[in-house]
Amino acid sequence: MTIATEAARAAGLVAPRARATAARPRGLSLALRTLGPVALLAAWQISSATGALTPDVLASPGQVLQAVKELWGNGQLADALSTSLTRAALGLLFGAGTGLVLGVVTGFFRLGEELLDSAVQVLRTVPFLALVPLFMVWFGITETAKIALIGVATSFPMYVSASGGVRNTDRKLVEAMRSFGLSRWAIVREVVLPGALPALLSGLRLSMTLSVIALIAAEEINSTEGIGYLMAQAQNFSRTDVLAVCILIYGLLGLAADGAVRVLERVLMPWRPTGGRQGAGR
Repeated sequence: MTIATEAARAAGLVAPRARATAARPRGLSLALRTLGPVALLAAWQISSATGALTPDVLASPGQVLQAVKELWGNGQLADALSTSLTRAALGLLFGAGTGLVLGVVTGFFRLGEELLDSAVQVLRTVPFLALVPLFMVWFGITETAKIALIGVATSFPMYVSASGGVRNTDRKLVEAMRSFGLSRWAIVREVVLPGALPALLSGLRLSMTLSVIALIAAEEINSTEGIGYLMAQAQNFSRTDVLAVCILIYGLLGLAADGAVRVLERVLMPWRPTGGRQGAGR
């Protein structure tokens, strides 16, 4: 025993011990993830069965399931899903693409930051819902207004993530690539974008989530088709079962978008630990 160890014990200190974290079995992790939704579904069913929730307030899970069968059987649900997914996908494509380009330009080029960043930051503070009346004046009640609204909502998260990720690129590595004669755009393609990939995927996750939120707002612009149209019709006829179906679909779309980005992260960054294995307290 060394003198330092004796002194530490005399002072009441203990030797540090590394905490080993064992990987949680995949089946157990999946069971824990489904526990919350199952508990909510059980509470919903019990409340409906006991009369705490009446059909005029919220339909029971069984009635919602019957509504799904009805809407799918007559083709309304399939058509509405196709329309809404197309709107969300096009808006996300334009918005995230624009945010990515602007983020790379302002993050990598000083002139781009000086010319564009302040203007984009001002626009970023404007709530996208405030643009609904203006877009209706500009584009009318067409699909263009809906897609443009989703595009605006999804562009800023990608812009912030891309700009920050590009700025954090190792400058020494960039200078080394320049010394080998690579052009600026070649450096962006070969060095900057791969280095900023974690930030880009985080921005994509936020943008995909916002695309669903913006879709809900966009489909309130006098829609004649889509999930929002189904909700409006259900509201007019007090169909709480159909309203519940539409709300659940919006929620599942957001969950599917988040899951798609997680899969993309595992494919593009296989070395990165997943959410179930990282963190000392898990």
